[in-house]
Amino acid sequence: MTENSNTNTKKKKVHKIVVDRKTCIGAATCIVIAPDAFELDVENIAVVKANAENMDDDTLLMAAQSCPTGAIFLYDEEGNQIYPKPQS
Repeated sequence: MTENSNTNTKKKKVHKIVVDRKTCIGAATCIVIAPDAFELDVENIAVVKANAENMDDDTLLMAAQSCPTGAIFLYDEEGNQIYPKPQS
């Protein structure tokens, strides 16, 4: 029996993470969910750690969704906003 080579390959969607510093209140829910992607700076505002884009998409999405003020934005490789979904 041969294993399908596509079973463990999943196209990465999130290529850029942005934290809106004016909106962030430092609740740190993103850090609880994705401590390898986010940290608080000296002003207690969330910042994106180096190589955070390499984390799995589901964890990054959960971290963004957990933000009580919606300060985390996720973008794909073409620069399209993935989260929150842009309003039409």
